[in-house]
Amino acid sequence: MKKECIAMLLAGGQGSRLYVLTGDMAKPAVPFGGKYRIIDFPLSNCTNSGIDTVGVLTQYRPLELNSYIGSGLPWDLDVSSGGVHILPPYMGSKGGTWYKGTANAIYQNIGFIDMYDPDYVVILSGDHIYKMDYSKMVRRHKESNAACTISVMEVPWDEAPRFGIMSVDGQDMITEFAEKPKEPKSNLASMGIYVFSWKILRKYLTDDEANPDSDNDFGKNIIPAMLGDNQRMAAYRFAGYWKDVGTLDSLWDANMDMLSPETGLDLRDDSWPIYVRSVNAPPAFLGRHAQVAHSAINRGSILEGTVENSVLSSNVTVSEGARVSYSVLLPGVTVEPGAVVEYAILGEGAHVGRNCRVGGKPEDSDSGTWGLTVLAPGCTLEEGREARPGIMLGHNGEEVSKS
Repeated sequence: MKKECIAMLLAGGQGSRLYVLTGDMAKPAVPFGGKYRIIDFPLSNCTNSGIDTVGVLTQYRPLELNSYIGSGLPWDLDVSSGGVHILPPYMGSKGGTWYKGTANAIYQNIGFIDMYDPDYVVILSGDHIYKMDYSKMVRRHKESNAACTISVMEVPWDEAPRFGIMSVDGQDMITEFAEKPKEPKSNLASMGIYVFSWKILRKYLTDDEANPDSDNDFGKNIIPAMLGDNQRMAAYRFAGYWKDVGTLDSLWDANMDMLSPETGLDLRDDSWPIYVRSVNAPPAFLGRHAQVAHSAINRGSILEGTVENSVLSSNVTVSEGARVSYSVLLPGVTVEPGAVVEYAILGEGAHVGRNCRVGGKPEDSDSGTWGLTVLAPGCTLEEGREARPGIMLGHNGEEVSKS
């Protein structure tokens, strides 16, 4: 069972900033790009990087995520000598609790990690869209003889206060870490992707758990503690596409990025495929009056109307005379004749009635503010109803506050 390296994928987040889209599912299970779910990206990265043992730590609303992952077959992670393992919190002989933080989640699974006796552990998040070769990061970790290696990328200086920020020396060894600093000294932002030497991390996890004042968090506790002890901490610079899709705007942005390969998110690259559990549905059907431009359409969809600059998931219906633009439609959405959907995200199974208007162009807003219009899964709009730009409607069709 000895493994040089295994991955632990933190996938238990509630995803509260996705509001109604994560009311009934964990954030990593949210559909993305018409065909995928968010968790397909870190799982595929593991497979493509040669990591065949992955622990997926679930907690919030795990049913759909657990069912989706199954045995791990779509990602070639159904091997008997490793594979993918679902790791929810559990009750042991000494009691048990929900995962209290990212570090506590790993601490509660020390037994699982010890079973494989790894030299290195890669810690991943389940809510990022990116393609990364983790083997290169592990190589950097080995060559620098580090206790911890943190993947970083340069961000615009005005966005740096939103991130954990690293200061480095001439060899890209980390000298300082600040969590969301008001006046950052660097623009190297942590991506929340770590490689640890397991024996060292194990000690810090145990010590952190024994501290009643700890938040049990990697960024707040483990990383500062290791820096304080002068452990060797290396930065691994990543220059590819990466986006944390933890907000409605970032989720919409990433879907739009997928339509434009020049953004760096090229999902047609055969050298680094993103694997997925495919939907069992017939081919998409485009009717004689359908007009489709610069859009992604998935299986089972029936298009009789106009679709432009949009991402449509499986089994979506856009009826004749309807128009969808700059929008993301999740599985099973129906848009009836005459309806207009612009700059919106429609949750699974949402139904837009005849002649409804959902969202609008930024210049159409008369409220002084603008934002995406979001419909919760299962939301139904009756004929002729308008959902103004920037509002969010719940399952029952009533407006929901984003505060």
